Amino acid sequence: MTSSRTVGLADVAREAGVSLATASRALNSAYGVAAATRERVTEVARRLEYVASPEASRLATGATRSVALVVPHLDRWYFGEMVGGLEEILREAGHDVLLYHVGDPEGRHAFFERLPARRKVDAVVVVAVPVTDHERRRLELMGVTIVAAGGQDATYPYVSIDDAAAVRQATDHLLRLGHRRIAMITAVDPDRADQPAHRGRTRGFYAAMAHAGVPVDEELVVTTDWGGVPAAEAMEKLLSVRELPTAVLAHSDEMALGAMRTVRRAGLRVPEDISVIGIDDHPLAELVDLTTVRQPVRDQGLQAARLLLALLRGEDPDPAQKLPTRVVVRRSTAPVRDAPSGSAAETPAR
Repeated sequence: MTSSRTVGLADVAREAGVSLATASRALNSAYGVAAATRERVTEVARRLEYVASPEASRLATGATRSVALVVPHLDRWYFGEMVGGLEEILREAGHDVLLYHVGDPEGRHAFFERLPARRKVDAVVVVAVPVTDHERRRLELMGVTIVAAGGQDATYPYVSIDDAAAVRQATDHLLRLGHRRIAMITAVDPDRADQPAHRGRTRGFYAAMAHAGVPVDEELVVTTDWGGVPAAEAMEKLLSVRELPTAVLAHSDEMALGAMRTVRRAGLRVPEDISVIGIDDHPLAELVDLTTVRQPVRDQGLQAARLLLALLRGEDPDPAQKLPTRVVVRRSTAPVRDAPSGSAAETPAR
């Protein structure tokens, strides 16, 4: 039974019969401590109800055991999945996670300006935030390890998918079904007007069409904000063209759902009149039978956390890791009705 006074690291070390440095290293899972010693120190700390002071740990070891996650959105499935994977691995490794929301231009600017002056973390994970050169320099001023998780073209280590390859898979699927008038609903961040028009997913579409020798009708390429409602409005524009598309590729599943709503409200059928395909494999995709390109979102978070921990240990892991994607065929895509004989239709997922 412990007394009312605060238990310190010195009490744990004395009770466990080790030096103060060894106790600190044992509780911080540092190298060079025998497993039996670490177990004994940990048991004593638990019995004495010892709670480590973050500031004391920082002064003693030079490390805060905290990681900052920089996230642009908190209310979207993709970011929740990514953060969940990151947090799981970092928590198991004994690191605290500090979440920084940079969802609007003002908050984003303030975050990147203040962060170097208040270094309270050992590392930063940028979650699907394409950073500007100025923001990158601000991050690097902190002198800590930086890793990107998802949607990145950064110069620091990252884990992501190949966005261009994912859209090429989606486009190739539609081409194999005989579609030639393929529309695309592209997405941009409304707060990032400086982003190039042809980023990864858009490049993948143009590359697949060019490889197949099919010209892109620019009237069928509509750019809008991320989200289902903007995509539904974009689909209205596509239904007003002189010759309707036979298929629509959306940059995300949520956008594909918005497009499907507009198609059906117009009295058209999916996929009989217009096929629709998305990217991500959002949980709702299976419920509405949406064909999509599955990306392992949570796995990217898990792998980004492992990459970060390896870097913190001084290891030399692969700094550019891209996880595979694959087409999941459901019932929102079908062969074009006037497809030439011999076009290969893929089997829907069961």
